[in-house]
Amino acid sequence: MEWLVGPFEVTFVQRALWGGVLVSLICALAGTWVVLRGMAFFGDAMSHGMLPGIAVASLLGGNLLLGAAASAAVMALGVSAAGRSPRLSQDTSIGLLFVGMLSLGVIIVSRSQSFAVDLTGFLFGDVLAVRTTDLAYLGGALGVALAISVLGHRPFVSVAFDERKAHTLGLRPRLAHVALLTLLTLAIVASFHIVGTLLVFGLLIAPPATVLPWARRVPTIMAGAALLGISATFVGLLLSWHLDTAAGATIAGTAVLQFLLSTLAAGLGNRRARSAPRPTTTDRSHMEYGHAS
Repeated sequence: MEWLVGPFEVTFVQRALWGGVLVSLICALAGTWVVLRGMAFFGDAMSHGMLPGIAVASLLGGNLLLGAAASAAVMALGVSAAGRSPRLSQDTSIGLLFVGMLSLGVIIVSRSQSFAVDLTGFLFGDVLAVRTTDLAYLGGALGVALAISVLGHRPFVSVAFDERKAHTLGLRPRLAHVALLTLLTLAIVASFHIVGTLLVFGLLIAPPATVLPWARRVPTIMAGAALLGISATFVGLLLSWHLDTAAGATIAGTAVLQFLLSTLAAGLGNRRARSAPRPTTTDRSHMEYGHAS
């Protein structure tokens, strides 16, 4: 029992656990829509597109979160504007902006000899360095994300499954799309300093994707994703403590492992269902007769 509980008696591990729990809840709200709408590439581009703002903020001694938010907002606006072109696909727009923003960030970083450590933190995060102020910030971000999710639930569902019907119902799909981008930006900006940009998708995409084969309602997917994210945080921190591995990477790896196991189980279930013998006409009549009697 000491092996299981001992690490969480340490103060900084407790803060890391609470930080991971809050990030899991935020990512469950945003990540569900990312998975349902197939926006993973956009989310990846958004996370790396924050680099110029973070680099400038670091070099000027400013707030990294504000720099990340500003850069992510530029990325989101750029994608929205470029996506209106009838001759340019959304994937192409996202790819071009992704390369452009990442290149700009690397150029800015290359001008500074002292940014290597900050860049490592940006890429991989440091969940064990979570402070009380970070928890307060994450709590506020969770409140905003929850408000957006509740108020925009109906338009989000319509846009995700039938955008033309959303137009018909007067749900303003373009505004709903902007709100979704805001929710995704909030999740990425709030999470990058905890698990890093390269690993944020371990909690943003893996838990909802893990639940998707087993659930059909959006709230159920969100609740399941939150529980899986929290469990991945607990198991990842536990393994990281005993195996002396990077905490953020171990948490993200645990979330991806959950997805792989879920996919394997769903595949086996589908294979058994296909291979199960179908009842013949005589069998069905006996079943119906027995049920009626």
